[in-house]
Amino acid sequence: MAVAPLPPRAPGLGFDARSLDALRGAAARDPKAAVREAAKQFESLFMQELMKSMRSTTLASGMLDNEGSKLGTEMLDTQLSGSLSGMKGGLSEAIMRQLERQMGLSPGPIPAAPSRASANATPQPIDRLDKPTRIPEKGAAGFVQQHTAAAAKAEAATGIPAAFMLAQAAHETGWGRKEIRHADGTPANNLFGIKAGANWKGPVAEITTTEYIGGVARKVTARFRAYASHEESFADYAKLMKESPRYAPVLARAGDASAFAHGLQKAGYATDPAYGEKLSRVINTTLRLQRSMA
Repeated sequence: MAVAPLPPRAPGLGFDARSLDALRGAAARDPKAAVREAAKQFESLFMQELMKSMRSTTLASGMLDNEGSKLGTEMLDTQLSGSLSGMKGGLSEAIMRQLERQMGLSPGPIPAAPSRASANATPQPIDRLDKPTRIPEKGAAGFVQQHTAAAAKAEAATGIPAAFMLAQAAHETGWGRKEIRHADGTPANNLFGIKAGANWKGPVAEITTTEYIGGVARKVTARFRAYASHEESFADYAKLMKESPRYAPVLARAGDASAFAHGLQKAGYATDPAYGEKLSRVINTTLRLQRSMA
């Protein structure tokens, strides 16, 4: 469906009731176009104030000044500011980028990759599973590509965007570099850190991990579910999200990245008090990676 373009601004006006109403309507149809136009309007207003300030400091009021001449000057300033706003490399571009990030239309930049010598090229040992892992140089994109198909199946089953689940798996495993492993070093294929409770009848991997007890990080030994493949991990995660009543509120707002991440924390998915904030950042990174790979 074609998107109706924004109506052109009247040549002598920067803001009026009709242009504001048109901007509101355009925001519902095409948010990015509306943000671009709003940024141009903000820049135009800024330039109007700038020219007004310059005139007040450089030009003295004369005998020939009257309401008509003042109105003409103001209209000229408005027209000039409207013509100059929106130019490439101008203030409107910076305003547009900020508005897009605040509205969630454009995720933030991917953190700078570490040098080749310090990239996460090998799995982390079990006793360091709680240590933060930097985004590897090539591993992040590879991780997303590797699990895209499984995430898409999980999305069809739960309604959770595949990118959100890819981000959660990346967060839990350090982009695949801190996967849970059995005592013999073989992978448990558990991408989501799901523990093996009393009702779990499948294989398990017992490891030392970090839990937050009363807000304090402590080392504990825990049993985690083990799978035959990563695809089974995604399928079991989807089943958990869909069938467990505690995650019903998460599924209800699964389309919003921040609501999804903080909803998981509120539901008790993890004990880390900063889990929601951390996951939100990884979701933004994953979205950015997917855009760069498209």
